[in-house]
Amino acid sequence: MTQPTTIRRDDEQPLLPDLLASALSAAERGWPVIPLHPGSKRPAGHPERACPGTGRCTEGHRTPEERATTDPELIRAAWAQQPYNVGIATGPAGLLVIDLDPVKAEEPEGAPDGATSLQALCERARQVLPGTYRVRTARGEHLYFTAPTGVRLKCSVDRLGPHIDTRAWGGYVVAPSSTTPDGTYEITHDVPVAELPDWLTRLLVEPDKPAPAPVRVHDGTRAARVALERECTVIAAATEGGPNGRNNTLHRSACRVARFVAWGHIPRHVVEQAIQGAGEATGLPPAECRTTIRSALDWVIAHATPREAA
Repeated sequence: MTQPTTIRRDDEQPLLPDLLASALSAAERGWPVIPLHPGSKRPAGHPERACPGTGRCTEGHRTPEERATTDPELIRAAWAQQPYNVGIATGPAGLLVIDLDPVKAEEPEGAPDGATSLQALCERARQVLPGTYRVRTARGEHLYFTAPTGVRLKCSVDRLGPHIDTRAWGGYVVAPSSTTPDGTYEITHDVPVAELPDWLTRLLVEPDKPAPAPVRVHDGTRAARVALERECTVIAAATEGGPNGRNNTLHRSACRVARFVAWGHIPRHVVEQAIQGAGEATGLPPAECRTTIRSALDWVIAHATPREAA
């Protein structure tokens, strides 16, 4: 088994493990980083469902994006603990990264991979992508671009074409020198990061969504219906990130209504359906909504104070 390589930052400093050097290099570019589990793409640290509500999470659970840092001291302290892989928080870094993936094994022969889909997209648009910083991933390629100012682009899946994902606000990419069971991430084109072309920006800007209609609940007691309608309004008004982010708001609101389910004042499926719709209206993925809602309801129902004692 080959040993990890090390690189010298400059003549004054000692050799650094390549993962720490990668984290510091990203930070020097102004790209906030997060530690990922060694040999994995999963962020280190506790998930929201297990948040202790202490330390940096005293005012609410902090997502990996919110924990990302460019502070060299924090980075050195973190990577001194374990050989973490390195994640770059694309939104705070001001990046839009195009992620080109391979064809899946179950797909028919001849299906286009991400690189082929991107080439076809450029041909249809009669455009050529500028040269930019590129990283070979464990199974594909990352193309780094500077995100446009005044536009808050989000992550996307297959929006530009089959096997073309993008990482921006709400996401991260695995940085060079990180290794997973599928392989190592390596820089293939070390040039300045180009600006995202306008024509790609236009394709990635999400159209404005109409305001969700107020929820009207017909099952359950009046108090339960009012509570559910109120919390759905709260969820629909949630914004991304921060202690009052969409997922946190979804979880808190589900907890507040769950006691009425525990008391038998409203059917569980009515609550799940209404809150699911409110969560999806904010842009949260359906699977994420279901997981958060079920987790909140299950916990509160199992620990709810009896109605007469509440």
